[in-house]
Amino acid sequence: MNIVNFVMKKRFCLVVLVLVSVSWTAYSQSFDEKVQEYISHPKGKYCIKDVTIIDGTGGPVKSNQTVLIENDKIVRVGSDFVIPEDYQILNGKGKTLIPGLVMLHEHMFYTRPQFEGWFDVAQMSFTFPRLYLAGGVTTLRTGGSVQPQADLNIKRWIDEGRMTGPKMDVTSPHIDREGLSIASLGVVKNSKQVGEMVNYWADKGVTSFKVYNMITREDLKVCVREAHNRGFKVTGHLCSLTYREASDLGIDNLEHGFMASSDFAKNKMTDQCDPFAARTGLLEEDLKGSTINALIDRLIENGTAVTTTPNVFEPYTGREVVPGGGFIALTPDYQQAVQERYDKRVNKDSASTALFQKNLQWLKRFYDKGGFLVAGTDPTGAGRTVAGYANQRTVEILVEEGFPLEDAIKICTLNGAKFLERDGEVGTVEEGKIADLVLIDGNLTDDVHLIRKMEFVFKDGVGFDSQKMFESVKGKVGLY
Repeated sequence: MNIVNFVMKKRFCLVVLVLVSVSWTAYSQSFDEKVQEYISHPKGKYCIKDVTIIDGTGGPVKSNQTVLIENDKIVRVGSDFVIPEDYQILNGKGKTLIPGLVMLHEHMFYTRPQFEGWFDVAQMSFTFPRLYLAGGVTTLRTGGSVQPQADLNIKRWIDEGRMTGPKMDVTSPHIDREGLSIASLGVVKNSKQVGEMVNYWADKGVTSFKVYNMITREDLKVCVREAHNRGFKVTGHLCSLTYREASDLGIDNLEHGFMASSDFAKNKMTDQCDPFAARTGLLEEDLKGSTINALIDRLIENGTAVTTTPNVFEPYTGREVVPGGGFIALTPDYQQAVQERYDKRVNKDSASTALFQKNLQWLKRFYDKGGFLVAGTDPTGAGRTVAGYANQRTVEILVEEGFPLEDAIKICTLNGAKFLERDGEVGTVEEGKIADLVLIDGNLTDDVHLIRKMEFVFKDGVGFDSQKMFESVKGKVGLY
């Protein structure tokens, strides 16, 4: 063999070895060590045997079911087949299996304790993604970003296996006019800037847009036009615009149930926000009033989705300081601030309790009449809403306020997947779907509060230890 052939052969062998090494590394090292620490069941062949299934379709609960998972897919669901010998068996006796939650008003930020009366929020780039996954959320859409580039990085790092967290759809920064004194929010000065903002952040990678309290009708027209031209959706937390106006202008989604609606305000001025008049109007509207019934019908006619976020409005009526049990996740300083705020208000505001329940009754009427209802948590407000814990609490609240368990699960799973146009992949426990599943230690049909006893959260067929993830960030929310 001459020297040229020898060198060429050595180079060829080296290239092959490098390619094999790179390929093997990419396959075998799909998760960083800090993520692997929370994986109890790597991707493979699993059988969850004799489990109770609430499948996310709204259909009846099924007992004594067996689910086969192969890699990232659900390959069989039923009770009348032989389990293949090469499947690892997980005992589902006395347990419940639901789809991974798909929640549509989540944030990577959390309320700061107020300083001299100022309200602001702090980015929780590391604790919140892990808490969402721990709480059963396998897919989420943020409901507005204060650090959108951070949120886009978080999404990428999770996808790359470098962080623990759900699959994410990142929403734009809040699109708003001057009026709110929140340091982390920017403002636009005219409708032209709205269009520029939509296209700038669409180019950066966000996949939905959020309009906020002080926008004008022209702002919304531009936002809807530009977002829809890019194939993206628009949601809104409104005040200056009524729900009817926004729905007629083509907004895809309205946030916070009916709690942010100014449709009931007396002498409502065009493009103007009066939050006190809006709240008074909500309180004064009869439970079966003509305005709410007409609004419900209009939203359904226009196909406008509504997101319920009951955690952030849960009243101070002797309930948990942080509903869902999330108080233990906060740093001592944050615990003190939240506790002091709670103690000052507990059992002193009957109007909030009445409005909380009225809103949920209106939402049930909207849902029962065929309205498209989805769910989220919104970890802001008074600091009583913490990622993960709040997602579990959302299901509890819906059931407590009259939604059948099967429908509560559907609202928090399949409906969210439909809104994101991913229902062909996730949102239900069905053959052929991606194995995004939550295994709960207990029968939810006996007690919905057992949802807090999640054991494993399967995302893309990989089983994460829920309680271990919760434990790892106790006392850290507020710092990271």
